[in-house]
Amino acid sequence: MIKYVALYKQPADPEVFEKAYFEQHKPLIDKVPGLVRQEIGKVTRTFVPNFLEGSEPYLIAELYFESKDAMKAAFASPEWQVSGANLTEIGGMELVAMFSAEVVE
Repeated sequence: MIKYVALYKQPADPEVFEKAYFEQHKPLIDKVPGLVRQEIGKVTRTFVPNFLEGSEPYLIAELYFESKDAMKAAFASPEWQVSGANLTEIGGMELVAMFSAEVVE
């Protein structure tokens, strides 16, 4: 299993960002083919205060796929493209660092 992680910095207006993220962006991600599950976590405590160049981590999204190939296929899908356009619209692209990681069980 592999996961794609999006780590978001603190937005200027958390309430506005959360509303857009959970009402618009998350439902689009839920439609991405091959997605096994999606977990969203709000950061409540950090131990590395300058991890994101002076901005506190705010939200973590973890998207799980069965394999690298399944993740690559998902990234090529129209649903993924729509979700990326939406993330740009809601201002998330300026806030996010993204990476993938193999799940070790």
